[in-house]
Amino acid sequence: MDQVCVGSCTNSSLYDLLKTAAMLKGRTVAPSVSMSVSPGSRQVLTMLSDCGALSDILASGARLLECACGPCIGMGFSPNSGGVSLRTFNRNFEGRSGTADAKVYLVSPETAVAAALTGEITDPRDLGLDALYVDLPERFLIDDSAVLAPASPEDAAQLEVLRGPNIKEFPQGKPVGDAITAKLTLKVGDNITTDHIMPAGAKILPLRSNIPAISQHCFTVCDEDFPRRAKNMGKSIIVGGSNYGQGSSREHAALAPLYLGIKAVLVKSFARIHRANLINAGILPLTFVNEADYDKINQGDEIVLADVRADVEADMSKLIVVNKTTGVEIPVLCELTGRTKDIILAGGLLDYTRESMK
Repeated sequence: MDQVCVGSCTNSSLYDLLKTAAMLKGRTVAPSVSMSVSPGSRQVLTMLSDCGALSDILASGARLLECACGPCIGMGFSPNSGGVSLRTFNRNFEGRSGTADAKVYLVSPETAVAAALTGEITDPRDLGLDALYVDLPERFLIDDSAVLAPASPEDAAQLEVLRGPNIKEFPQGKPVGDAITAKLTLKVGDNITTDHIMPAGAKILPLRSNIPAISQHCFTVCDEDFPRRAKNMGKSIIVGGSNYGQGSSREHAALAPLYLGIKAVLVKSFARIHRANLINAGILPLTFVNEADYDKINQGDEIVLADVRADVEADMSKLIVVNKTTGVEIPVLCELTGRTKDIILAGGLLDYTRESMK
């Protein structure tokens, strides 16, 4: 076991890190292990420092990282090639750590500290450290002095948005047309994560405000040629399996496909948040009525959704997808109601909001 990471956005509260400090107090991280600790906020870090717990963490040999996203998304502290890393984070998708062949396991803070001390995955109960009592303060530090309030509507109208060369305009969606006729540019399987759709990491995250550039990495984990192929097609459709879009709720996993011309995503089932992001981007989310129909569409097939706008306006939940290449008709569900229907018809959340304010 090579590396231990505690904290970041998950398991990084004052309680979690006080427990970590109590387990590390008077002990030293194993020589073979590199350990990091990322407090969940500036307030947590300040309170750790004030009570002396931070000194116990640092004295053990653990490294203190920023109160920000870091190792969880491959921004620093990546494992060595082929290394084993124990992390208290909430994601361990393939390649997310920044090292493609690393073996990353998700554990509790107690298990993470026990492993850091012994150099191998260890039950903290075997060390007698699991029952350490942590005394939380009666009052928590609240310091909003560095928080800037939003500008008033009057002042906001006069503000200039500063854009450097790496900040591009938001991709513009288009209202759903009368029909959608497009080729299937990509077919993927079950449990596609937002890391498959829009990877993170030190190479990609600096492009987060540059959708044209970041889109060149879209789905490259699955198919390196997808961005070029999708852009050249102009408009296309993606087909996927079950639990499509699970994982981080990053909106770039919808914005990059939007920029590449994706008009609809047809899957066996969606992860809830990603489905909402697709709707906000103006991309039509569709599911198979019969999951076996997934096998009746292949990459490169031409797909037709006739009268799709009229069907959505009429609140029809069951539509017909025609595979023009094979002549097969496939029933699909388009479950939109109220506001989500209006967002899709408008071409996305921004256009819907703009129209609503007129």
